[in-house]
Amino acid sequence: MVQGGAPLSRIVVFEHLTLDGVMQAPGRPDEDRRGGFEHGGWATLWDHVIADVAEEGMGATEALLLGRRTYEDFYAYWPSQADNPFSEVLTSTRKYVASRTLKEPLAWNNSRLLEGDAAESVARLKEQPGQDLVVLGSGELVQALMRRALVDEYVLLVHPLLLGSGLRLFDEIGGRASLQLMGAKTSPSGVLITTYRPAEGAAATST
Repeated sequence: MVQGGAPLSRIVVFEHLTLDGVMQAPGRPDEDRRGGFEHGGWATLWDHVIADVAEEGMGATEALLLGRRTYEDFYAYWPSQADNPFSEVLTSTRKYVASRTLKEPLAWNNSRLLEGDAAESVARLKEQPGQDLVVLGSGELVQALMRRALVDEYVLLVHPLLLGSGLRLFDEIGGRASLQLMGAKTSPSGVLITTYRPAEGAAATST
């Protein structure tokens, strides 16, 4: 959609998943132990193709959308990673945070709380001209946006791994949603990188 000649912002969900749909704690063993989860740090596969996809996505990013848990985890880790280029990118990028407990001012540079209902706030952000608003992690936020049919694109990095337990991205979406595959490629390490968009006229519907 275009407003006044400038394209409106899109909501892009960028996630690492296992083959059975688990998104919980991909980065570190102690990242998220909710529900007694013991498989943290499972996203060990990385190569130049994955790095290029991540870099390309951040290059088209206007701002990040983060849930409170993901925001606090990122803030505890990334600012101290001085030798990693993603640390500077994440710090300098505007970050909108969905939280009922955090208060302004937020500690991490360029961070701002979403006011009121998170989905309502994101819907208002989408009406502004700009580049992509990218969700990293933040499963509960993604589910809230899906229920409101606010997600424009999913970039899913599916790892060749079955865990059998853990929080799944699409557990609480509120119904059925039809997606259209826009592209897929396999990285040298075996990660399937897929891009989906909601099918024309499709929205989540109650079952």
